[in-house]
Amino acid sequence: MNQEVRLKWWQALNPAIYLISVLPGVAVWLLVLPSGNSLLALLGATLAVTLLQHAINLLNDEADWRLGADIEKSDSWVYVHHQNLGLVRLHGWLSFLGGTALGLAVLLWREHLDILIPAIPLVALGYLYNSGKRPLSYTCLGEWVTGLCYGPGVFGGLWLVTGQSANPGMLSGALAFGCLAVALLLAHQPTQMRTDRLAGKQSFAVRYGADITYRFVRILFFMFLLAWASALVFQQAGLVTTAIDILFSCVFFVVRLKKPPDSKYLLLSSSVLFLTLALIIRS
Repeated sequence: MNQEVRLKWWQALNPAIYLISVLPGVAVWLLVLPSGNSLLALLGATLAVTLLQHAINLLNDEADWRLGADIEKSDSWVYVHHQNLGLVRLHGWLSFLGGTALGLAVLLWREHLDILIPAIPLVALGYLYNSGKRPLSYTCLGEWVTGLCYGPGVFGGLWLVTGQSANPGMLSGALAFGCLAVALLLAHQPTQMRTDRLAGKQSFAVRYGADITYRFVRILFFMFLLAWASALVFQQAGLVTTAIDILFSCVFFVVRLKKPPDSKYLLLSSSVLFLTLALIIRS
């Protein structure tokens, strides 16, 4: 695509997609109820994760444009930088370095450098997701990488940075957000199957088709809701809170049972769920 498209940065930003980085921080806050320095550390680490996601979004747009997948995307960061792929990469790397530096600063402040042991390999996977002639996002490993990075990586890291130790609540939360992240990834793939196939991108939808992809999105979203309810039980959130969570979960799931589940609905419904629980727990 060589047409000139004028796009401002706020048009490409699409704030809703960053909820997948913010919601794990909200979830940890709901389960742990940190305060003081623990809360500040959670806020700082969540911002670091958001900057890393921003970097991945930029590098993904650059990789897709370079390799020919999803080039019909109208809000690509490539347009913001006037199709200058070098500027897109620079923007992405600056955000990547900023998120890494902020995350490292939080770990140094909280004296939790031990978290780097699992974090470094996961950050490396995030880098490889969009880098090289054959990024991981173009292979059958893309979905696994996404689940690992947002489940054990993001949720688990945010949990540990508040000073909590690993327990069943953390494992359930990690499973929940791993499932939600992969569900979001799969939800938008069917609309990109044509260009993905032409570019040699082995996405789940290309491998298995749209119908099976949407079926797995529903399964993964249900697993997210179930794992999140389990986390509430393990953290002893209370009978009323858990009951309301299950009720809202049933409503969100049933509404989209017969319709193709899109990523916007999954993110916004999850946000409403967490906002409702926040109001209940903090009331």
